[in-house]
Amino acid sequence: MSDKKSLGFDTLQIHAGAAPDPATGARQTPIYQTTAFVFKDAEHAARLFNLQEVGYIYSRLTNPTVSVLAERVATLEGGVGAVCCSSGHAAQIMALFPLMGPGCNVVASTRLYGGTVTQLSQSIKRFGWSAKFVDFDDLDAVAAAIDDNTRAVFCESIANPGGYITDLSAVAKVADKAGLPLIVDNTSATPYLCNPIKHGATLVVHSTTKYLTGNGTVTGGVVVDAGTFDWSASGKFPSLSEPEPAYHGLNFHEALGGMAFTFHSIAIGLRDLGMTMNPQGAFYTLLGIETLSLRMQKHVANAVEVANWLEKDPRVTKVTYAGLPSSPYHGRVSKICPRGAGALFTFGVKGGYDACVKLVDSLDLFSHVANLGDTRSLVIHSASTTHRQLSDEQRAAAGAYPDTVRLSIGIEDAKDLIADLDQALAKATA
Repeated sequence: MSDKKSLGFDTLQIHAGAAPDPATGARQTPIYQTTAFVFKDAEHAARLFNLQEVGYIYSRLTNPTVSVLAERVATLEGGVGAVCCSSGHAAQIMALFPLMGPGCNVVASTRLYGGTVTQLSQSIKRFGWSAKFVDFDDLDAVAAAIDDNTRAVFCESIANPGGYITDLSAVAKVADKAGLPLIVDNTSATPYLCNPIKHGATLVVHSTTKYLTGNGTVTGGVVVDAGTFDWSASGKFPSLSEPEPAYHGLNFHEALGGMAFTFHSIAIGLRDLGMTMNPQGAFYTLLGIETLSLRMQKHVANAVEVANWLEKDPRVTKVTYAGLPSSPYHGRVSKICPRGAGALFTFGVKGGYDACVKLVDSLDLFSHVANLGDTRSLVIHSASTTHRQLSDEQRAAAGAYPDTVRLSIGIEDAKDLIADLDQALAKATA
């Protein structure tokens, strides 16, 4: 294939990482539904296990179908490598795993998906890790939250549920000054709308379940490494910069340079945590990515039309879509997401909590599901579902208010979506 740097996004989303199957000539990437791979001889096996040669050992670690997906997403994000795993939540743990240790913390945005807030505030305590939640619009507060035990800074490019856009370049400067990696969840934006690495991100995570696959069929996650962070500079990341006892003393950064994080995540992360993506799931996601740009253009166009209609409706109290000129985040769209503000946002309904519940139950085209990024338009009342486990203060910080409904706008005809919202609002506010 031509130099990837010279190819456009639409070309790369179809061709990156893939080639006709050398054994059969199959043009589509085959599903390599196999557990293990035969070694040529004992020496070949030893070279693979010593990371002296790239190849396939066991599908918990690497698989040809999954490898195509990893390379494709890494290429679209502008990274040097990627590791695929079983879900977006798995991707977040995979991103933190080589960086953290008992007593270490991550500084995280208050504007995150509710499940992520729970994962970072509760579940990671079992590893001896902790999180500090800060409003990332307050850069001084972000800097003040960082201490000697901080190992990463974490945020979403377009935050779920409100669709708020993070000033990634500004946050990256704070992280860089502290000598810390910036991890950005780019699920809601996708690499078509936003490239966090260009704004200074070290690692990019995705729930491939969402827009990348785009059809609500499989779960998956991916971590992309920019390949630019100096893991040896501070001594804070010994798993990458010092002899790793879990891999016969290999110094990953010294031996592998810019690919250190990716190889560590495969050789140790997937080996020991086992949060592996299955090849059939990777295949479905590859199919989805082939039309990513086309779908995102329609998602954004529909979101603009629906958000504008909602903002003018007297039964609606607020609309959080950053694509609206009235949004306080509108000025960041051209800088962070130049192709559009995504298709995820919330709106308030007169009548509060009860009206929101009635609205959700009255919609026909919108599917009431705990998901986003589908070709179908989706709706959920975050306060009673995805953010239910959080405190009132945490829900408010995330924008999941009791009187607020989250929409994930699909690629149907916008007029039909508006008609469905119109009839549901009539019932909800009667």
